[in-house]
Amino acid sequence: MLLRLSGFIKRVRDHLTQPAVQVGPSTSCAELVNAMRRAAASHALVTDGKGGLLGIVTERDVVQRVAFGVEKAAPVTEVMSTPVHVVRSDEFLYLAIAKMRRLKLRHLPVVDAEGRVAGVIDLGAALAVAAAETVEQIDYLAHEGSLDGLKHTKTAQARLARELLADAVPAPDILALLSEINSDLHRRVIDISLQACGGRDDAPVPFEVVVMGSGGRKESLLYPDQDNGFILAEYPDSEHARIDAWFIGLAERMVDGLQEVGFPRCNGNVMAINPLWRKRLSEWKEQVSLWLGKSEGLVLRLCDIFFDFRSVFGTGAMSNELREHVTGLAPQRHFLRELYKVDEEHGPALGLFGRLQTDPLEGPGKGKVNLKLTGTLPIVCGVRILSLRSRLSEVSTLGRIGALHRAGVLDDDEADYLGGAFRHITRLLLAQQLSDFEAGLPVGSHVAPESMTRRDKDMLVDAFRAVRRLRSRISSELGADVF
Repeated sequence: MLLRLSGFIKRVRDHLTQPAVQVGPSTSCAELVNAMRRAAASHALVTDGKGGLLGIVTERDVVQRVAFGVEKAAPVTEVMSTPVHVVRSDEFLYLAIAKMRRLKLRHLPVVDAEGRVAGVIDLGAALAVAAAETVEQIDYLAHEGSLDGLKHTKTAQARLARELLADAVPAPDILALLSEINSDLHRRVIDISLQACGGRDDAPVPFEVVVMGSGGRKESLLYPDQDNGFILAEYPDSEHARIDAWFIGLAERMVDGLQEVGFPRCNGNVMAINPLWRKRLSEWKEQVSLWLGKSEGLVLRLCDIFFDFRSVFGTGAMSNELREHVTGLAPQRHFLRELYKVDEEHGPALGLFGRLQTDPLEGPGKGKVNLKLTGTLPIVCGVRILSLRSRLSEVSTLGRIGALHRAGVLDDDEADYLGGAFRHITRLLLAQQLSDFEAGLPVGSHVAPESMTRRDKDMLVDAFRAVRRLRSRISSELGADVF
């Protein structure tokens, strides 16, 4: 099963090749044709001096445009195709396969986070990695078209997650895959929303869409709600009414579309339709600085949501700049101490003699352990505090644990126990949510102790002990003047 599903857990960056022919915009058509012939290449990439992708020339372009059209001395810019369909190097391989099959392409240029050419992905080689049996699932997951069609992709996530979990794929890897699928759904809903607003080129200024919380950490379980925002490029204040009105319309269409696909609206209104989450980059920086200065009440809860953000639409340049701003300002002892207090009450569900504590309140969770509030949440919040203090830019929980270990903040045992705790708790959570989904029940975070094996319960107790040690350490360090 793992071989059959390998296409879903592999990244594009691990299977790209360098382009056989890469030329600059001043290259003549004659030089291009000779270079392609020498390399026996079916395509060539046209890039600027910094590695940015300008266009692509295929065999078809050579036949239709060069051989029977332009002069041989003409620059390649006259015959290249632009803009070019690309895939990012950090995306999952299945997305590249789906895009190439959808667009009937044999090759697809790969770009890095800055938009520079990283290589090329070949459809035949990618399919060989993914294995032919997965193609039907890939096409189903990457359903193209209307919002109604995208619902099928959202529904298919549960089946894929179940198969991966049964094949012993680590839960964090599955959550990262679900998050990437969700990111792709966001991008396609935004594209549909942009078409309704006149098209991407009609946007009055460049912008990025960010997701926050579990989606920002790439740790989404089944059916997360919406936590999104817009980062807008700078524009004159005099243009605010006109430009903001355009983005309000886009935000409304995006939020409605995401809800239709299967992402519930955020009860706390953490969405781009709220002006608090729709700002110019400079305003975002000012807001973050203001939040860190106040360090109280609602502001801390907003920080708790916002700090785990990432871009799902746009170049990512503005969100990266904002990340640097946050990383530079956040390591303030008073702020971190107050931020820790936001979730301090949510400790591990561990009683005397290592017994699991269950929820005593009446309701569907009574007699069960809330693995989100007492397990993943204190780990997420704890390692975020340590990462912000150490000025680390990692966002995922395991990524933060690894960065803290490399920085010497966590020793070998601490990193090992915390990483193992997060993996085990997320596996139990995902398994419970899949069971809820398959039974037609609302997916939740409560797990009955009797549904666990003896080994799972023993491992959960060990995980909670690791969480308790983390909280004890942070509480001690935040209370002392150690920053």
